[in-house]
This record gives sequence, C-alpha cells and structure tokens, in this order.
Amino acid sequence: MTRVNNQDKAKEFDKWIMWKEEGSREAEVDLVTQFLPLVNKVANRLAIGLPSNVDKDDLVSYGRMGLLDALSKFDHTRGLQFETYAMWRIRGAMIDGLRENDWIPRTVRDKAKKIEEAYTHLEQQNLRTPTESELCDYLGMTEKEIQQVVYDTSLASMISIDEVVGDEDEQKTARHSYIVDEVTKRPESVAEKNNLKEILVLAIDKLPEKERLVVSLFYFEELTLSEIAEAMSLSPSRISQLHSKAIFRMRTALQRWKNQLMNN
Repeated sequence: MTRVNNQDKAKEFDKWIMWKEEGSREAEVDLVTQFLPLVNKVANRLAIGLPSNVDKDDLVSYGRMGLLDALSKFDHTRGLQFETYAMWRIRGAMIDGLRENDWIPRTVRDKAKKIEEAYTHLEQQNLRTPTESELCDYLGMTEKEIQQVVYDTSLASMISIDEVVGDEDEQKTARHSYIVDEVTKRPESVAEKNNLKEILVLAIDKLPEKERLVVSLFYFEELTLSEIAEAMSLSPSRISQLHSKAIFRMRTALQRWKNQLMNN
C-alpha cells in the first residue's frame, strides 16, 4: 500500500513540474480535476450549522475559485502537502464570498453582541456558567430567540486567511502572510498554542453535558450532525443548536482570555 501511495505522489509531483515549469495545460487540468473533490468536502463541513438561506451551490462556486487560487500560488518545490494548503484557501474563499453578500442583518449582529455581553456579565456576577433561563431573564428574550441568533451568527467566529489586515495602509497585508511555517516551531507559538489548549479544555469542561458530548463526537470522533443526532436520539436541528451554542460559549471564553492578554 505504501508503494502505491508513493507512486501516486510521484505522479502528482510530475504533473506539478509539467504545469509549473513546462506550462502543460493538460497537467493543469489533471490537477484541477484531481483536487476538485476538496471543494465539496470543505463545502459540506462549512454548510453544517449555516442558515437555510445559504445555498451550498454558492459555497461550491466560491470554493472552486479558492482552489484555482491555491493551485496557482502553491510552491511545489517545498515538499508540502497541497491538500492542507488548498483546504485553507478554499475555506477562506467561501467565507469571503459569504461576507461579501453580507447575509447577516445588522439587527441580528446587534442581538448577538448583547447576548455575548450578557453571558460575560452573568458569568462574572455568578462566578459560573449562566443557565439558559438566567440568560433569557436577563435579556428579556425567549430561549428560541436566543438559539436563533446564535444559529444565524455561527459564521461570525470564522476568519479568512486571505483577509487584509494591518493598522496602516502601507503596512496592510493578507492574514496568511503571518502564518508561521509549521515545520519550524517557535517558542512563543508553542506557548500560545498550549495556552489556547488549556483555555479550550476548561471551556469544554464547563459546557453542559449534551453540548460537551456533541463537541466531542463532532470534532474528536468526526461524526456528522446526522450521525450524532441518531446516537443521541435527538433531531438534527436540535444537535445543530447544541453545536452552535457550544461554539458560542467557547468563543466567549477565548475572547475573554484575549482581552486579559491585551489588558496585561
């Protein structure tokens, strides 16, 4: 099996050389065809938890542009895995496409901000994770209304690696320019990664039992929401709500940690 995989990699590398160095149009088409399934793979993962008004065909369309961009910018001489690089580019292109359409209304964004502020206030006041009923009472909203806002803004926690960032116009550059080579681990990166892991572990540990189970099955066991729904004897929509709420809680914990770093 290893010999077959190595042969496949060798054939793939030959295609890169034929296209990048020799200008073979046929090799370019072969590479596009070979990696096109990555677009559907990323679209299927990203579509989970998004509002019903987001068309998967739009995600696929954005993703194809991201794939073409990844193919044109990939340096085949560095010996890196194209799949990993491409999936980040494809995902970034999909998120950029959704943002350009601005599908989240301002009223929903305002409600999401109020929920996050209320969550932080109640947690600091009670020194524990607030219950749903406490959050509802504080905000004067029903549980269903809160769940819908969290559901509609689930994409807000995602970022695009192609997004232009920087304080000054002359210093602005794409976010991916700041990505550190994973082969060479820098001490500060290792420390920050360990801190993030600790914060996430604590945040996950504080989640209600059902939300914690959904996170475990989805991210660690890699089950789909439909599979999780079947395993937990709940509807897929309920599983999606639990997933969105868990992400919201973990994002709040990470944001609080980042704020503490900025204030120190």
